[in-house]
Amino acid sequence: MTPVGVFGGTFNPVHYGHLRSALELVERLQLTQLRLMPCAVPPHREQPGCSAQHRAAMVELAVAAEPALACDTRELARAGVSYTIDSLIELRTELGRDTSLCLVMGCDAVLDISAWHRWQELLEWAHIVVIARPGWQLPTAGVVAQWLQSHRLPPEENLHDNAAGRIVVEELRPLAISSTEIRDLLARGCSARYLLPEPVLDYVQKHSLYH
Repeated sequence: MTPVGVFGGTFNPVHYGHLRSALELVERLQLTQLRLMPCAVPPHREQPGCSAQHRAAMVELAVAAEPALACDTRELARAGVSYTIDSLIELRTELGRDTSLCLVMGCDAVLDISAWHRWQELLEWAHIVVIARPGWQLPTAGVVAQWLQSHRLPPEENLHDNAAGRIVVEELRPLAISSTEIRDLLARGCSARYLLPEPVLDYVQKHSLYH
């Protein structure tokens, strides 16, 4: 019945910004485990040039030495578009109805969440943890603002008192690293060392990714 988190994304490639945020969330939210879940077929962006299998393999390498983090490859096993609601339903079936499940997303994703497939059902299956970025601002009017306000975790309530249904916002250590920047560096033949784990960089070079 211990709390679990899931952090979805393309991870193209995974880097220290992802990993540091993940570890801080484990400690702040008192999670037993946070699973990084590579998206196979993103619904709201172009298909990454790097295959889902490569991206998942890099996540596996990145988290191998940290017991609190894991790679969840369920979206690679499903055909079609990778909808988050489908993954949450699968996870809830596996974890049981009483386990606290937290879906982690960036504040930029929240701004567009009304375009997500069955977005208003997400809180039926999990809590939502919003990662606040420097200069972030959540919507103050409209249907998403009302949704956020009505489900924010009250100060007197513990997130894990219930299995799902609450929204919390966490401001984490800002690390100005992006996957786009890393891909651009590699495409220009520049070094990306110290922006991502060495085993991931070795994998990129071995498979000639992003060049």
